[in-house]
Amino acid sequence: MTLQVFYGGTFDPVHCGHLAVARAVRDGLQAPVRLLPAADPPHKGPTHADAQQRARMLDLATAGERGLVVDRRELRRPGPSYSIDTLRELREELGPQAPIAWLIGSDSLAQLHTWHRWRELFELAHILVVTRPGTPVDAQWLAQQAPQVHTEVAARQCPPARLKASPAGGLALFGLEEQRPESSTELRRRIAAGEPWQAWVPPAVAEYIARKQLYAVQAASAASL
Repeated sequence: MTLQVFYGGTFDPVHCGHLAVARAVRDGLQAPVRLLPAADPPHKGPTHADAQQRARMLDLATAGERGLVVDRRELRRPGPSYSIDTLRELREELGPQAPIAWLIGSDSLAQLHTWHRWRELFELAHILVVTRPGTPVDAQWLAQQAPQVHTEVAARQCPPARLKASPAGGLALFGLEEQRPESSTELRRRIAAGEPWQAWVPPAVAEYIARKQLYAVQAASAASL
């Protein structure tokens, strides 16, 4: 069966680094990737653009991209956007045998034990961890960063290509070949400061941010308080 990959985040805003990750996973695993903007992310503070604006920027960023789809299900669900709830919904929708992978970064792996009902995630999906060049993610690193997570995943690790062989329960590391400089936090800072930022987002997203006066207006208002 085809592996189904789901990539959650605030995407505030989506940038070229997000797209590079989604494309690399799509091409490397021959799997469609669905990007899920969070409505109310429990691990982060309030978003700077509202949910519909962030979803619209994702639409613009993925337009014409083979195998990349925006999934708005977390925007339609009230309350915090817990990954466990999204995965339960996806499992009911796709059936018990469909291979599902939840895509996260290595920074999120080190914080996985703080997620709501995090051990149950493995009952519903695989965890696919994107690692960056020059950033080691191995057993020693994880044992130092998050010993609870290390204990849980030690016997679950497998190559990414094996995730499609079972519905859930595995953990795989997917290495990016290129170091990406983009960061949503830094991108928002650059917009607010009037520094060059347009190269970090697709042209259609840059036009939308400028037209809607996102980030710059909010930052200026906050600074004046």
